[in-house]
Amino acid sequence: MDAENIRNFSIIAHIDHGKSTLADRFLELTNTVEKRKMKEQILDSMELERERGITIKMQPVRMKYQLSNINYQLNLIDTPGHIDFSYEVSRALKAVEGAVLLVDAAQGVQAQTIANVEIAKSFGLVIIPVLNKIDLPSARVQETKEEIKRLLGSDSDILEISAKTGKGVEALLEEIIRRVPPPKIEHKERNRALVFDFEYSNHQGVIVFVRVKDGHIKKGDNLTLSQTKERFTAGEVGVFSPNKKVVPVLNAGETGYIVTNIKKPSIAAVGDTVVSAENPLPPLDGYHTPKPVVWASIYPESQDDFNGLRQAIERLRLSDSSLAFEEESSGALGRGFRCGFLGMLHLEIITERLRREFGLNLVIASPTIIYKIKFTDGTEKEIYSPSFFPDENLIKEIYEPWVHARIISPPDMLGAIMQTLHEYESEIGETEQFGDSRIILNVKMPLRELMRDFFDKLKSASAGYASLNYKIEKMRKVNPGHIVRLDIFVAEELVPAFSRIVSRGRIQREAEDSAEKLKSLLPRAQFAIKIQAKAIGKILASRSISALKKNVTGHLYGGDRTRKMKLWQKQKKGKQRLGKIGRVSIPQDVFVKMIKS
Repeated sequence: MDAENIRNFSIIAHIDHGKSTLADRFLELTNTVEKRKMKEQILDSMELERERGITIKMQPVRMKYQLSNINYQLNLIDTPGHIDFSYEVSRALKAVEGAVLLVDAAQGVQAQTIANVEIAKSFGLVIIPVLNKIDLPSARVQETKEEIKRLLGSDSDILEISAKTGKGVEALLEEIIRRVPPPKIEHKERNRALVFDFEYSNHQGVIVFVRVKDGHIKKGDNLTLSQTKERFTAGEVGVFSPNKKVVPVLNAGETGYIVTNIKKPSIAAVGDTVVSAENPLPPLDGYHTPKPVVWASIYPESQDDFNGLRQAIERLRLSDSSLAFEEESSGALGRGFRCGFLGMLHLEIITERLRREFGLNLVIASPTIIYKIKFTDGTEKEIYSPSFFPDENLIKEIYEPWVHARIISPPDMLGAIMQTLHEYESEIGETEQFGDSRIILNVKMPLRELMRDFFDKLKSASAGYASLNYKIEKMRKVNPGHIVRLDIFVAEELVPAFSRIVSRGRIQREAEDSAEKLKSLLPRAQFAIKIQAKAIGKILASRSISALKKNVTGHLYGGDRTRKMKLWQKQKKGKQRLGKIGRVSIPQDVFVKMIKS
């Protein structure tokens, strides 16, 4: 198809503002999916996405539409809305010329809406503002329009739709054709394509998802990946409609996939450029590699599954380049992997996929962040495992990451939010008026505090009205005595997975809560189990779980009481001996429940 008739665009929005529903209506209108095969969230192919009602992975799809007797090709890349997956959004927006900014008419502009608009503007995209859910009784149509105009800094026409009923969606589709520019092509004969995602197939090897920038790519072409210099012959090219569909050629301006038949997973990278092997063009600007902000150790419940866990993580890394991992070993838990994530939801999604898709039973350590520590002997080290956090007397300086957060809330919730921010060691910056009924609050806080269920507490303090977006800032120096390591011992044995870094001001409360929670979760054994929370060189909290009781005299009938007393004494000594040598086997679900609030 002529590039003049191609439109590449994405839908960007805050979570639950209707992206997936709007994509469903587009697929219906363009007859991309037959009505009998249509279902809700059709682009959310992952089981977890459908269960949670959120988009985790961006999903490309090609649609055809006729306007004024001209056939157009519309390439949509649906994007996630949750803050943990903002990297997916940036990758999608790099591969398109326009973005549909979708805003819930009842909720208005949210914090993640602002962040997505900033990304779209930085890429120079045409932004089409759209007001969704106008049919809701709680819709604030005029007020939300003013918020959008303020956000975009222009009086662009704002379209009104209901993605659920389909009202206004066809008009939006036509506006996309009118407003989004066709792709620009520098070279018509020499090929070049940007890799925006990829997956791995046991039969076809690495399959790269590309936006063709120049020339055309067809089966049998000799190609090279610019970064890794890996040469391959295109085994197949195709498009997403929305399932993979083989086509003879991918032309400039189109999105699709290329089967490389390369069986080495590590050769592909998001942001790489596919070029001709014989006469290559210079590589395109790629993507910045995202840096993990949350780390957690993941171990197989059985060490026999270690290699299976390695293969599973490598496979997930192929479809999620923001996942980082390295091998590590723990005396109590054996071999495992230290994994880096973009946030707590990202951690939860990855571990759930490891269980469901690969059938693995896992032990997950408490998540933490990176600390840069300067020791008294002059050495310097980055620590991202609580079990490696040194004693206070060995530390000269500690640096920890901070975040700049933006909170949007109604003004009457400000008091409760301020109180919550104080509890989370926040520095409160300037407040901006945003429309008639909302404010933007700029806040800086330690990342370790943000991870401590801050989002849930913020929602609670604002009765669900506040929204949050944040970005990582530079590391800041912190008093060495301000944060300490809290260790948990079970039956006199340290359990590294339960170790955490906490603020000294909360250490006693955290110790009591952890000991009490573990007591409620651990199953009883044949001997008494002692649980201890230790920090700053002393035991701060202790709990005991009584031994299971067995009636050792139940088989006796009559006779002298001394017979029973001898059996009771023997049982007591046996339990004492078992208590000294016995080891507690902690079930996998206890580890999972302990890291959750």
